[in-house]
Amino acid sequence: MTRIQYQDCIESCLKCMNACNVSYVSSLKEYDLAELRQCIRMDRECADICAFAIEAMARQSPFVADICRLCAEICEATARESGRYKQTYCQDCIRACLECADACRQISEAVALFA
Repeated sequence: MTRIQYQDCIESCLKCMNACNVSYVSSLKEYDLAELRQCIRMDRECADICAFAIEAMARQSPFVADICRLCAEICEATARESGRYKQTYCQDCIRACLECADACRQISEAVALFA
């Protein structure tokens, strides 16, 4: 796969990373931090794996399939956790995470076919 073929997934990862960072920062401003603890943790995990997946795709790492598969799993877990809350930033995070998970699964499967 070439960088150009990765572009849609990279864009989905960027969008997800940004949504997770917004959710993370916004959650820290909430009154009941204890209730949001797991959501905050997952937002950080998700933003970090998205950044790592972007870097892996940009340098055409031989581990892209595995990294994108893991990114998809973490995005889905973050979407499930965010689904427990009604805040707008959590809802935005869910949409971005599910879009990213789908894009990452497609890349992971496509790369695995050519390996």
